Amino acid sequence: MKETLTTTVLQVIERTPQWVRHDLESKEPAVRIRAEETLAAMIAAALHEVSALPVN
Repeated sequence: MKETLTTTVLQVIERTPQWVRHDLESKEPAVRIRAEETLAAMIAAALHEVSALPVN
């Protein structure tokens, strides 16, 4: 299960849009928070998809 979580998170990070990557480095708190929330939502959605899959 731990491997699945790590793999899922890595896959999300790999496909993170450039604007999110850029905004995570911003010195502007509102911009950085928006990027952090976007990335968190992407990871949460991916984990939800994985948890909804039937276990073989």
